[in-house]
Amino acid sequence: MAASKKAPWKRANPKQATGKTHHLSTSGKASAKRAAKKSGRPYPNLVDNMRAAKQSKKK
Repeated sequence: MAASKKAPWKRANPKQATGKTHHLSTSGKASAKRAAKKSGRPYPNLVDNMRAAKQSKKK
């Protein structure tokens, strides 16, 4: 993480800026669940969901 960027939990909610909400696709949810399971967590956290959302934007 770059020193100039804030941690995700310290940033403002992006919904407030755009007024829209974005949901993960079914494949994005599955990707987040796989990442969580690989890390030993029972369900995805914020970082897993952010990673999955970023991957789906690239496609």
